[in-house]
Amino acid sequence: MKTIVRTVEDIDRDYHIIEEGAEYIRQGKLVAFPTETVYGLGANALDEKAVKHIFEAKGRPSDNPLIVHIASLDNLERLVTNLPESGRLLIDKFWPGPLTLILPKSDLIPNEVTAGLDTVAIRMPSHPVAYSLIRASSLPIAAPSANRSGRPSPTSARHVVEDLYGRIPLIIDGGECSVGLESTVLDMSGQIPIILRPGGITREMIEDVIGAVEVDKRVLTPPKEGDRVRSPGMKYTHYAPKAPVIIVDGNIDNIKTKVKDRAREYSLSGKKVVVLATEETASMYEDGDFMVFVMGSRACPSTIASNLFAVLRKCDEVGADIVIAEAIEETHEGLAIMNRMLRAAAFRVIK
Repeated sequence: MKTIVRTVEDIDRDYHIIEEGAEYIRQGKLVAFPTETVYGLGANALDEKAVKHIFEAKGRPSDNPLIVHIASLDNLERLVTNLPESGRLLIDKFWPGPLTLILPKSDLIPNEVTAGLDTVAIRMPSHPVAYSLIRASSLPIAAPSANRSGRPSPTSARHVVEDLYGRIPLIIDGGECSVGLESTVLDMSGQIPIILRPGGITREMIEDVIGAVEVDKRVLTPPKEGDRVRSPGMKYTHYAPKAPVIIVDGNIDNIKTKVKDRAREYSLSGKKVVVLATEETASMYEDGDFMVFVMGSRACPSTIASNLFAVLRKCDEVGADIVIAEAIEETHEGLAIMNRMLRAAAFRVIK
C-alpha cells in the first residue's frame, strides 16, 4: 500500500489537508493524525469494516476496545445512553482534553469498537488537527495509538512512519505531541468512578471536581489470563522496545546504587546497556560503560511523561540489548508513567 505523508503547520493555510483526511475517513479508509496525547490511527467509528482495518494495520487483538473521538457534545448524546451529572462536571472542566469517559453505549456503536462490551470509551481531543479532522469528517472517529501493537506509542509522525508506513494510506504530520501519554480512562458506567488507565488528567485533578474515585488494581499489576477489560492499555504488554526492560524501585539512593551495579554487570557481560535516568540522577552514571538517556525531571513528572515513549524508541535506534529504568513515585503524573513503564518491562521489577 502507498502511504502519503502530509504536513500541517498552520490549520487555516493547510486546511485542504484536513479536508483530504476527512474524505479518507468518510470513504472508510485509515488516517493517522496527531492528538495532544499521542498520534492516533483513525477510522469512521460507525463503520465496522473501517474499524476492522485498524486492527489489521496494527496487528491489534480484537478483544482490545478502542476510544471514540468526537468534536461535539451533540455526538456524545447520540453515542451513549446515559451521562451522569458527575460526567457532565468532568466534561465542563477537562474537555477538550486528555480525559476519556467510559459510558453505556448506544446501538450506533458497532461491537468491533467496544470488543463486544456494552460500554464505549469517548473523548474530545484538544489538538487542533485532531479536532478539525473530526469536525470536517462529520463523524466520530475510533482511534487507538498509531503504532504496531505492543510498540511504544508514537509521539511524532516519524514514529508512525517507522511502524505503519506501507500499511495505511495517509499520515498527517502535525508535529510533536505535547502530553506524550495516552488519555486518562475513567469508567463512569457503574456507581463508583474507576480509573482504568491513568494519564495526564490525574486522580487528584479528577477528585477535585467530583470527589473520591477508585483506581483499578490492574493499573500497576499484571493482567490475569482470561481477564476481560473495559479499557485499552489494560490487558496486554504495551509500549515495549525490542530490548528487555528492567525497572529498579525503592528509595532514591537504593535506586541509584542498584541501577549502577546492574548496568555494570550487564555491560561487563558484553551487553549494550541503556539506563533511563532522571535529570536529578543522570550524573551518577556518567562514569559507567553504558549509555544514559534522560527521561525528564522528578520534580516535574510531566516532562517524563512527554519524553517516555520517544526515549523507549531511542533504545531501539541505538541497538540496546538491555534497558534499566529508574522507577518514579506513583503520585500525580507518576501513576501514569509507572503504568506505562511496568507494561514496557512486562512487570520485571528489582527492589
